[in-house]
Amino acid sequence: MSTSTVTVENTWDFSDDIAYKGDAIQGINETVVREISTANEEPSWMLEKRLEALKLYEARPMPNWGPDLSDLDLQSIYYFRRPEGAGDNKSWDDVPDEIKNTFDKLGIPEAEKHALAGVGAQYDSETVYHSLKEEIAEQWVIFDDLSNALKNPEYEKIIKKHFAKSIPLNDHKFSALHYAVWSGGTFLYVPKGVKVSEPLQSYFRMNVKKGGQFEHTMIIVEDGAEAHYIEWCSAPKYDENSLHAWGVEIFVGKNATMRYSSVENWSLDTYNLNTKRAIVEESGYMEWVGGNMGSNTTMLYPCSVLKGDNSRADHLGIAFANAGQNQDTGAKIIHIGKNTSSSVVSKSISKAGGLSTYRGLIDIKPSATGSVTKIECDALLLDDKSGSDTIPDIRCGNTESIVAHEASAGKINEDDLFYLQSRGIWEEEAAAMIVNGFISPIVKELPLEYASEMNVLISMEMEWSIG
Repeated sequence: MSTSTVTVENTWDFSDDIAYKGDAIQGINETVVREISTANEEPSWMLEKRLEALKLYEARPMPNWGPDLSDLDLQSIYYFRRPEGAGDNKSWDDVPDEIKNTFDKLGIPEAEKHALAGVGAQYDSETVYHSLKEEIAEQWVIFDDLSNALKNPEYEKIIKKHFAKSIPLNDHKFSALHYAVWSGGTFLYVPKGVKVSEPLQSYFRMNVKKGGQFEHTMIIVEDGAEAHYIEWCSAPKYDENSLHAWGVEIFVGKNATMRYSSVENWSLDTYNLNTKRAIVEESGYMEWVGGNMGSNTTMLYPCSVLKGDNSRADHLGIAFANAGQNQDTGAKIIHIGKNTSSSVVSKSISKAGGLSTYRGLIDIKPSATGSVTKIECDALLLDDKSGSDTIPDIRCGNTESIVAHEASAGKINEDDLFYLQSRGIWEEEAAAMIVNGFISPIVKELPLEYASEMNVLISMEMEWSIG
């Protein structure tokens, strides 16, 4: 994406007046689940998974830890809405004008032209566009909408082998909900030894008032392969609650490298309750880079399971909590193999009464001898009304591993602010510069186009932060 897609006005905070297929039905029940499966033309085994997940969802209580979810009415959500004229188009010209205009405003297909090996775009419950560069496809890389990929018998075999294997159906209430109603998402398969040098991206846009989006991302990077995948999300503001309960399953083969980057810029209406997990084999490497802002409430803790000996994982995350927001984010890393290593770098910013929480789990199993992990959590408070918490859970099952944890919280340094102002920089701009410096260790890990976009988003959040 180019930085020209963002102006001083928040270009994400708009909605579209478009027509949808079928009747609008609120709430979740077996009829809704069956209709989703039928509309997506799924094999019978997937419907069985959905119905099993629905029973688990109904049986599990709401989480009694973390942010308050009592205002989220799950029976008021529209779980499946497909725009008229949408479909898995291979040409941008075939996308309906109203939807195409939305994604044009958001920088697609500009990102595809300048920075990407492939791009997908999903609007509410259905993917509207998907493409992959020919030279990448010739290496037998698969990049498709997951619902569409299930219709291909060869792809279906791979999907069935991996589906719900990193995130079990019964992992928690919202994982079960996700599996019952998921639609769209991404299927990325990188064969053995193939290295995809350019990022692939999917963009997810919610438009329906009281809507839900439940895309499922499945990424398989085989032995010795490499890939970088980016997901970007947004939604308009309606003053009615919406729900995003995403599922991301990643499988990293032996000596393989996977980087997963996401920027989630939801509206204040959105409850962002996601589950992301990677299983990493021997000498594999998994990197998570994430930015979370917007949303009423976020609960997001990407997980790496270091299954193979000498496997590694790095988690880098930014959370920005503004007025009325609760950003409860962190990381989970489970060390199983010998000589595994991991690191967590978490940066949070709170202003105008917002609350940022780092919540993390490091679990070094008895088998993971010789393992090393380091956690670094830094919080920046921009006023006296905002809050920040650090809640680490560290478990070490052997005496041959090393664990380091450090955390800090503070305000903008007045001396730094004074210095910048003495050089003719306005106070708000100076504060934004300091914040951008605070988060730069993570932003610099994004491709240039996305790093620039993230900096602009942070600057927009920083408006009127001082005084």
